[in-house]
Amino acid sequence: MGRLDGKTALVTGASRGIGRAIAIELAREGAKVAINYQSSDAKAQEVADEIKRLGSSCILAKADLSNPQEARAMVQRVADEFTHLDILVNNAGITRDAMLRKLTDEAWVEVIQTNLNACFFCTSAAIPVMTAQSYGRIINISSMNGQVGAIGQANYSASKGGIIAFTRTCAVELAKSGITVNTVSPGYTETDMFARVPNDIQTQIKAKIPLGRFAQPEEIAKAVIFLAADGDYITGQQINVNGGAYM
Repeated sequence: MGRLDGKTALVTGASRGIGRAIAIELAREGAKVAINYQSSDAKAQEVADEIKRLGSSCILAKADLSNPQEARAMVQRVADEFTHLDILVNNAGITRDAMLRKLTDEAWVEVIQTNLNACFFCTSAAIPVMTAQSYGRIINISSMNGQVGAIGQANYSASKGGIIAFTRTCAVELAKSGITVNTVSPGYTETDMFARVPNDIQTQIKAKIPLGRFAQPEEIAKAVIFLAADGDYITGQQINVNGGAYM
């Protein structure tokens, strides 16, 4: 038996990287999983196929989460199809890196809208469903770069720092409804997004990490599983999975 048998979960941005790993680990623990994604049908289907090979149920939930109506409709659609929604993992995120002098309004708004505002849109849609069942586990994926200064990432860092503050308020407001809200803040993780960082910069970053390597997506997913399966008395907290790069 898995620790999440009978539970249902929605993971945003689940077609690749950390989101993919989270969706698969949730399924491995017995949860039925909805995979949200925006554009990559083939990648999302690969994740769905992997989940089905694990013997779990899966549905695809395509939506542009930067659109509030589309995001909220997607959450409600998943809840209706599963008949309940137990776990929401707000993972969807993008980067549009630039130094402040060159950071455009469009790049600022796009990152805030996708990373931070979408977290609010999806959470607000899940609250009535979880409140009605007096149970919910909301896990927001932030970043170490929402905790420390990150050159060229003013928009990204602001969005991820905002998620941390948003999580604390959610935790206070929703505790009486049986809903816990926590944050997992990954450090540098080997994903397609991070692969775009030049090799010489990666080498410099790795030299500053006490454990001497980057995280694997599955290591971030394990922290999410802990909060979803065993974190009944944990709310409003951060789990930092960064190899000691930020303490």
